[in-house]
Amino acid sequence: MRVFYSRISTVDQNEARQMDNLENFDYVFTDKCSGSIPLFERPKGSQIKKLIDDQKLTHLEVHSIDRLGRDTISVLQLWKDLTLKGIRVVCRNPNFQNITENGQSDMFSELMLSILSIMADFEKKMIKERQREGIAKAKIEAKYSGRRVGTTESIVKFLNKPKSKMIIKDLEYGYSTQEIAYRCRCSNSTIDKIRKNFKHQQKSIA
Repeated sequence: MRVFYSRISTVDQNEARQMDNLENFDYVFTDKCSGSIPLFERPKGSQIKKLIDDQKLTHLEVHSIDRLGRDTISVLQLWKDLTLKGIRVVCRNPNFQNITENGQSDMFSELMLSILSIMADFEKKMIKERQREGIAKAKIEAKYSGRRVGTTESIVKFLNKPKSKMIIKDLEYGYSTQEIAYRCRCSNSTIDKIRKNFKHQQKSIA
């Protein structure tokens, strides 16, 4: 099946500029929501996920690549997953695709994705650098401190922290440790600690 997908941020925006030449598609989906919501958690995006799971989707087309995700890393991961499933993904602006109409890899698109990968890696490094600078500045201003020596924190309190809840949600959605570390701006050890304590808590409840 051939699907064209578009997304606009608010119900007041007009999606007309994304909706040209749609005669040959089996479905045309439009989500009206924030781009911060992962594709498969959006109302229409979840229908695309079902077509993928049912092995019915063969072609997914969008007006621009940012319709597929909120950041470079999530878009690249989705692009990779769809390519491995043999699903053709076409972006109109800029014009590139993962697989040609003849079923071959598109060399230009591979180059574009390589550039995007480099940009994503650079973006992660810049975020980490800003985090280090922020912590250093806070220490100088005597506003940064960890938990006092000798004190302990209960598992329940630890897991109920906003960031812990966010990480638990991403773990349940199946995101990798590396993806969660980027999305939640935290270390791998923090994710492992939350995963371990959450599993322990679930066993205790059971």
